[in-house]
Amino acid sequence: MDESVHTVTALPAERRTGCPFDPPAELIDARSHGPISRYTHPGGKPGWMITGHDLVRSVLADPRFSSRKDLLNVVDFEIPPAPPGEFLLMDDPQHIRYRKPLVGKFTARRMRLLTERIEQITTACLDAMEKTGPSADLVTAFAKPIPTIVICELLGVPYEDRDSFQEQIDKFMNGETNDEDLMAAYTATQNYLADLVAAKRANPTDDVLSELTDGDLTDEELQGISLILLAAGFDTTANMLSLGVFALLQNPAQLAALRADPALIDQAVEELLRYLSVAKSFMRTALEDVEVGGQTIEAGTTVVLSYNTANRDPERYADPHVLDLRRDTGGHLAFGHGIHLCLGAQLARIEMRVAVTALLGRFPSLRLAVPAEDVALRPEAADIHGVKSLPVTWDA
Repeated sequence: MDESVHTVTALPAERRTGCPFDPPAELIDARSHGPISRYTHPGGKPGWMITGHDLVRSVLADPRFSSRKDLLNVVDFEIPPAPPGEFLLMDDPQHIRYRKPLVGKFTARRMRLLTERIEQITTACLDAMEKTGPSADLVTAFAKPIPTIVICELLGVPYEDRDSFQEQIDKFMNGETNDEDLMAAYTATQNYLADLVAAKRANPTDDVLSELTDGDLTDEELQGISLILLAAGFDTTANMLSLGVFALLQNPAQLAALRADPALIDQAVEELLRYLSVAKSFMRTALEDVEVGGQTIEAGTTVVLSYNTANRDPERYADPHVLDLRRDTGGHLAFGHGIHLCLGAQLARIEMRVAVTALLGRFPSLRLAVPAEDVALRPEAADIHGVKSLPVTWDA
């Protein structure tokens, strides 16, 4: 063993006090020692952690690394394959079989056509906030309902089912639900999606799921695809919206720059994506011996790819821990890279652009209603970083 290579002994359980936006200190320290570190998975299996931007990007683009769930070498027992349709945890050709029918439905052009509807949804949320204000929990009043309604409408989830659906997704994404309740929420969601797929086959409507029933995908495959789209389309954007507003409120000079120049919003969205990196990490398993950053990753070894440190890599971005809305954020990895690049990237960008612009325009005096240190963060055990609630107030 090369003892000069840095070792990460354990994934941190929490972030530093007063640093809700920064990666955990242990990961920043690991990156300072180099872009790749040794790491032992919680199940005891030896692995690697990659914290540097260029190396993370190269692994994401390298077909010698697998996304397959059943190849994850992190525990002593056998992990089953991903269920049909859940293509994030698959390689080609299975992955492309499920992704290909979706690509045309999430193009930048088609997502731009949704802008007017997203504006209507956002306006309705802000109207409700203003009516019940001058204070609100921005998570429940703004950040969650906007992406929930958008993705549910895209897939054709009936209006009356959205609240219960959001509640179930919350339970198995929040990192705090006990195993029994988590499995119950997962099972309830799967049962609901099975019924929804059957309903779309019998009576297609104007939505993505109905369009997918025209192909050769089975009901079980459509169910898995729907779960991936609904969970990803809701949880990531909801946390980007709430954490993004929190970050702006904590950086008054940047917030003032955005208010003074609303045309800055596109750059602001990209910088917030880079700066916050709410999808913190993913894993890949080497299919053969691969040299990465001067180290040999042996076949069958699983590596952790740290997106949040890659997007804060000082070799890629000057002063990476500073929020700078005028920064050139080219190449950030908030949406991943390679064949698994996030399908909903354009949708998330439009939702953020529309929602943040409208919020700041409606409430020019928006501010935190509690000290920043009292804002509760989601646990690091959650796949997606964010806040549990964000109490805000404004001048009536």
